[in-house]
Amino acid sequence: MSTSYDLVLIDASGYLFRAYHALPKLSNSQGESTGALVGVLNMIRTLRDRYQPRYLGVVFDAPGPTFRHVRFADYKAQRPEMPADLREQIQPLQAIIRAQGLPLLVIPEVEADDVIGTLATQADQAGLRTLISTGDKDLAQLVNARIHLINTISDHLLDPAGVREKFGVPPERIVDYLSLMGDSVDNIPGVPKCGPKTAVKWLNQYGDLDGVTAHAGEIKGKVGESLRACLDQLPLAQELTTIKRDVPLDLAPTDLLPTAPEIEHLRHWYQRIESRRLLATLETGVENGATRNSVSTKEQADPPGENHTEPPIGTPSASNYETILSEADFSRWLERLQAAELFALDTETTALDYMRAEIVGLSFAVEPGVAAYLPLAHKSMDAPVQLDRNQVLTALKPLLEDPQRPKLGQNLKYDMNVLGNHGIKLRGVAHDSMLESYVLESTASRHDMNSLAKKYLGHDCIAFTDIAGKGAKQLTFDQIALEQAAPYAAEDADITLQLHRCFWPKLEQAGRLKDLYQHIEIPLVPVLSRMERIGVRIDGDELARQSQDLAERIVELESQAYQAAGRPFNLGSPKQIGAIFFDELGLPVVSRTPKGAPSTSEAVLEKLAEDGHELPQLILEHRGLSKLRSTYTDKLPQMRHPQTGRVHTSYHQAVAATGRLSSSDPNLQNIPIRREEGRRIRRAFIPEPGHRLVAADYSQIELRIMAHLSGDERLLAAFAEGQDIHRATAAEIHGLPPEQVSAEQRRSAKAINFGLIYGMSAYGLARQLGIRRGEAQTYVDTYFARYPGVKAFMDRIREQAGCDGYVETLDGRRLYLPEITHKNQQRRQAAERTAINAPMQGTAADIIKRAMIQVDAWIEREQPPVRMIMQVHDELVFEVQSEALDSASARIRELMQSAADLAVPLIVDVGIGDNWDEAH
Repeated sequence: MSTSYDLVLIDASGYLFRAYHALPKLSNSQGESTGALVGVLNMIRTLRDRYQPRYLGVVFDAPGPTFRHVRFADYKAQRPEMPADLREQIQPLQAIIRAQGLPLLVIPEVEADDVIGTLATQADQAGLRTLISTGDKDLAQLVNARIHLINTISDHLLDPAGVREKFGVPPERIVDYLSLMGDSVDNIPGVPKCGPKTAVKWLNQYGDLDGVTAHAGEIKGKVGESLRACLDQLPLAQELTTIKRDVPLDLAPTDLLPTAPEIEHLRHWYQRIESRRLLATLETGVENGATRNSVSTKEQADPPGENHTEPPIGTPSASNYETILSEADFSRWLERLQAAELFALDTETTALDYMRAEIVGLSFAVEPGVAAYLPLAHKSMDAPVQLDRNQVLTALKPLLEDPQRPKLGQNLKYDMNVLGNHGIKLRGVAHDSMLESYVLESTASRHDMNSLAKKYLGHDCIAFTDIAGKGAKQLTFDQIALEQAAPYAAEDADITLQLHRCFWPKLEQAGRLKDLYQHIEIPLVPVLSRMERIGVRIDGDELARQSQDLAERIVELESQAYQAAGRPFNLGSPKQIGAIFFDELGLPVVSRTPKGAPSTSEAVLEKLAEDGHELPQLILEHRGLSKLRSTYTDKLPQMRHPQTGRVHTSYHQAVAATGRLSSSDPNLQNIPIRREEGRRIRRAFIPEPGHRLVAADYSQIELRIMAHLSGDERLLAAFAEGQDIHRATAAEIHGLPPEQVSAEQRRSAKAINFGLIYGMSAYGLARQLGIRRGEAQTYVDTYFARYPGVKAFMDRIREQAGCDGYVETLDGRRLYLPEITHKNQQRRQAAERTAINAPMQGTAADIIKRAMIQVDAWIEREQPPVRMIMQVHDELVFEVQSEALDSASARIRELMQSAADLAVPLIVDVGIGDNWDEAH
């Protein structure tokens, strides 16, 4: 095979990812990651040295969606977010490549593969030999007599014969081959159970994808059934897999001529990433092409980093699963569950929406590797006769409702809600493996069962898409064949039990974390379940009026924006906004994108708006109102449940690292209240007739926690005396009697009080108050002088966090801070700010959770005409019968104020109204 090429095209994004995972995690003395960056630079140099092409292009994926995302919304939906330490290497890498004089291409709305495909095709038509450097198998479809691939990391070169040898099909059949298999990485739907061997067999037998489709009826077995079930989605898979070869480009392959390097620019970058080898190329002339010695793809920095990963701490037991289809087997398992000290429970359902889901089956596990699936409502064509669902649930009800029979689950609140749809009140919730994982390590990114099984048991669970398919053709669980459904369901219960046996010993050794888990997180599960099932009533007519008002204001803002810009434009297009801002209006460039273009990000718009520029102000207001309309005023009426007529959110315990609850569908935590339009949305939250809403809100709870934790005498005294804490702070800072403090001085003091809790710097305070940085620094210095206990606490918590690697709430909840000792000053300071705030925010979260448990216990015990319907930040919202308002409000306040014993009093403000806005 010839090794002389006219053009080399480099799939830089692909190599960046591969270098990140394959090479040591290097960093410079400032803590900036450099390993993947250096790996790609060395790979590029190796290619240039070996092949010495006349033309060369380095191609990156552009940020943002592509035409494939438009065609298929779930394209690459399963891909995890790019790691931060990889993302930070992209801009320096691209800057270095440009400084080396190498043509660099980043084309929006298409992928790097499509740009490469277009250039390679144009080069082929011009008679140029092209080498594509990539690790992506998709690009094999481009290979022909003049276009070859090389995987620089493995040094494997592919011509047409090599493609057939590697994949079993020629280049022109690669698209069909990939379409049949699908791609789990890119979330492209394929044929379940069709692997490489099956795809090759079909294509060699029937010629191409059309031939396979035409003969689908002849293919036997489960894989044949899968093929026939997926015929409608194969054209989409083929479309997504096909590389575009006609991307409109402003240049031709012959325009990709390297130019002279910018030596001093390179010297700056090589010094910054602290690469002695790359610096040496400037001295020896290698950067100018004077020598062609190959450079190793592994950078020998001093010293190389190591990527330490913990081995799995357990492995799943050999499985012994059974399917319960007879009365005798059910009776045997029922006795087994009744005798078990603890059993794992999981439900399989018709839907993810807990208010609409019906039970399809239940699975149980009593010991590792021993589990059963009890199917009750499978409707597939070959489904066997199953036990009667009503009779089985009636038989299980005494066991499931017995508080003395301990149960275990993974996200058991969902199962509790679904059982509630069938008239069963699940009691005896003793453990939840999701919450065990969360309490042990709240900063972990994922607490779902599959991720936990992989991390702690070294086990890959059966994926739902493996048995149900993907996309629009995905089956609901009741449609899945029992031979596939039963192992999947039984495994859920088995793995849940095994995870518990992994986590529980750790919690038992953790002391305070065990208490937090047993006395706050687990008791909160049924409380949240009841709140979710109750839901909240929505006034659809009010929201419709608000939507109309917002629509009219949005049109006005568009007109004003056109007038300010001097012409119409798309207010959602960063490209058009950038052209108007910087080319036509001459606005100052605040920051730049990784590609070097002036940025029009939200932060840039806010800065330009702060500086008094009209158009950015109009665009920000337009975006804010458009989001309010699409997220709330238009959407909330559509989310009402058809039977209850109410909106039912989902509360999440295992998301926020600090312990705060979050919510979704709808997200009640994010309804904006700083502007009138946002507050109006709360007016649409209303009670049932004969009831009113009661909102009970902790007053300045984080500042009170700061006083307790810091023990500062002045802060303690101010709260003990019931002073207006912001007025008291202003008086201390300005040396005035409290009654002489102006409204502006109180506002500034409020910004300081809350800003310091979040670790705000003098610079941040200056921006917030619109004052000079020196003046803000004087405020901060004076504050700490008057409240020395606060300063001592902050210094102490930073030092403690640096030693321990974590901080704790009053209840012992831990927030781990892996970057608290990071060499990079910005990242270390961000961790220090978190260290200061987390104990207060986390303690506030723990306190309101305790309050919810206490209030719920009172409601369950005494059955007052009160329903707890919402939790938002430091506020609880209740629906109360009008005749009971006074007594209920007093009892709610009393219970919430007794949820913690602090050195200062907890104060709860209670409001009453005919809607949430009135009550708040």
